[in-house]
Amino acid sequence: MARYTGPATRISRRLKVDLIGGDQAFERRPYPPGQHGRGRIKESEYLLQSQEKQKARYTYGVLERQFVRYYKEAVRRPGKTGENLLQILESRLDNVIYRAGIARTRRQARQLVSHGHFLVNGVKVNVPSFQVSKWDIIDVRPKSFSMLPFVVAKESYGDRPIPAWLQVVQSNLRVLVHQLPERAQIDVPVQEQLIVELYSK
Repeated sequence: MARYTGPATRISRRLKVDLIGGDQAFERRPYPPGQHGRGRIKESEYLLQSQEKQKARYTYGVLERQFVRYYKEAVRRPGKTGENLLQILESRLDNVIYRAGIARTRRQARQLVSHGHFLVNGVKVNVPSFQVSKWDIIDVRPKSFSMLPFVVAKESYGDRPIPAWLQVVQSNLRVLVHQLPERAQIDVPVQEQLIVELYSK
């Protein structure tokens, strides 16, 4: 599966928001990259809408075609389209592993899932975009439990707050999905209404 593998800091600077979290390079130079980065850019309505879409895409590591599929699914679901879209993105297996504190970044979480280190309801899943559901149980595969990333995750448990819709058992890093996240529980710096406006044109 294709994905963006370039420098994340460059994207953060382009979109004027720290997409990684604690990015010191972004903090040193919080202006767009390139020789004209400090110049003034005319911010049109379309530019703002496009930037919000890009923030969501790069935050979750999703390519354009897949993002459009998520948007169409969000439109079909009852409720607000923007909130549905963020809920779909937040429910990806790689994001759940990141939110649970098992991986330091979403990129690391994606790699761990792709390498087949997790079981969902007892079944091995190696697809990062797998959609978790309410009451799902996610376990680290027994053969993988002694690997360094999981040893570190167990020792550093509690360093990062875990959202209320998830519960993690520290002893075996089991993740319990109590519910799908509501908008108030998603702390991603994205104005989803601007994304809806962009695709509604």
